[in-house]
Amino acid sequence: MTKLVIYLVCEPETPALARAAVEAGADVIELGIPFSDPLAEGPTIRMASERALARGMRTAECLECISQTRTLVDVPLVPMTYAAILEAYGYERFVADVTDAGASSAIVVDLPVEEHQEVRRIQLVAPTSSAQRIALCAAHTDGWLYLVSVTGTTGARRDVSPSIAGLVERTRALTAVPLYVGFGISKPAHAAAVAELADGVVVGSRAVEVAAEGPAALGVYVASLRAAIDAVDRASS
Repeated sequence: MTKLVIYLVCEPETPALARAAVEAGADVIELGIPFSDPLAEGPTIRMASERALARGMRTAECLECISQTRTLVDVPLVPMTYAAILEAYGYERFVADVTDAGASSAIVVDLPVEEHQEVRRIQLVAPTSSAQRIALCAAHTDGWLYLVSVTGTTGARRDVSPSIAGLVERTRALTAVPLYVGFGISKPAHAAAVAELADGVVVGSRAVEVAAEGPAALGVYVASLRAAIDAVDRASS
């Protein structure tokens, strides 16, 4: 079954939103720890991060958010953050505390694979990544490999990037780890197109937009993505 990953920014409402997403068919919840300079994020997630920071969501509060989310859902929780956060908090301390909070792994967007390998994390590769780089990231990734479908920041787009098929093909030739694709996926049709190629679909910016309308709206949206993915899975089985 193709996995569906839903991204949410850590805020007080996030545990309830995560529960709604899981009940609607999400298999993994990615939890963004807000950062003042999120280089990989487009305007939607950047604004959500700024709002969260203005509401006092710092690392300790985000860890509590993860812990509260863990009490409501029984799926992998994957915090996403930046190296500066871990540098300030302490790498070993972060690993211990995020594990205690119930996280299953982590994504550290700008931490090179060669550095701080004590931080168990999911590695990212992009269309510009060399075969050598892809193989190295695959060898050190935790569970699955995050394929960034575009060169640029996150954000909903009109069409799925045409580079996805080639990136998936190149990566599959180098590793057997599951491949999840994200960045720019916002519509059920996008999710279906990616499900035909990859093992997982990651939806971020549009999920954050819908989440602002509350758990019920997010549940409806996630269910539409799940239905599109399931239709592809049934057709290919």
